[in-house]
Amino acid sequence: MNPESNFGIFCFNMARMENLTSTKTMVKRIAIQGGAGAFHEIAALHYFGSENIEIVPSLTFKDLFKTLKTQNADYGIMAIENMVAGSILPNYSLLRESNMKIIGEIYLRIIQNLVAMPGQTIDQLTEVYSHPMAILQCQKFFEEYPHIRLIESFDTALSAKDIADKKQMGIGAISSAQAAEKYGLEVMNSSIETNKMNYTRFLILADKDEEIELDQPVNKASMQFSLAHEIGSLAKILSIFSYFDINLTKIQSLPIVGKEWEYFFYVDVEFSDYKIYEHALNSIRPFTSEFGILGEYCKGKSVI
Repeated sequence: MNPESNFGIFCFNMARMENLTSTKTMVKRIAIQGGAGAFHEIAALHYFGSENIEIVPSLTFKDLFKTLKTQNADYGIMAIENMVAGSILPNYSLLRESNMKIIGEIYLRIIQNLVAMPGQTIDQLTEVYSHPMAILQCQKFFEEYPHIRLIESFDTALSAKDIADKKQMGIGAISSAQAAEKYGLEVMNSSIETNKMNYTRFLILADKDEEIELDQPVNKASMQFSLAHEIGSLAKILSIFSYFDINLTKIQSLPIVGKEWEYFFYVDVEFSDYKIYEHALNSIRPFTSEFGILGEYCKGKSVI
């Protein structure tokens, strides 16, 4: 890597963090939301590749951050948005309030399946359980089966596990094929998601105080800020990004509790020159308050 590179900061790459000896022996604990077979686990396996990892399940996203805070996991992986169901809004607040930083991302193709105890037909099902985001992704499929009641649960894989543990007949779940196989369930209908190009974006999280060895140039950043309740305040920010050729890939607003019609903004940007990106940040800071960088990292790849 050329030390004179304009990028100046490098993207996190798990496969090269340790030398070959420590890579073989060191186990990295990865906190996920959900259980074995959850899409979070699948995304973690793709992201960390050949690394020796241990999955640390958490029932909720709040539990995931507690696991990271108490150092019971080395890294976390958290869904932040889906192409069909949109952003997972509470996760933005959890991230802002935590001491975690984004060190990477991955886009996972989500294939949802209707699973149940073997030997049944879909007409025999009366209820189907899954995470709310999974249910949103499969609404069109279930319009053909109005007799089935859709019930929200904490997790896709844990819904499948609960059916298997209780040997429940007449009850189904929406989950990954991996979860169905792990818990001995039958895939009644595969790929029931409405959008067949259904991807979820997952963020890789680490403690802000932890030094991460990086070896590739970053080209993406996530940031947060609030603006004065004035005409054109957001337009000024967007104009600055445009002037510096910074590509705005995501903007999400959430209301500030206790401040009428004022919002907190979460923004993702992509760039090719780190120094120019720094100039852009220096230019927008005077127009913002509570400005913070959530992470600087390498744009994630899409996997199936």
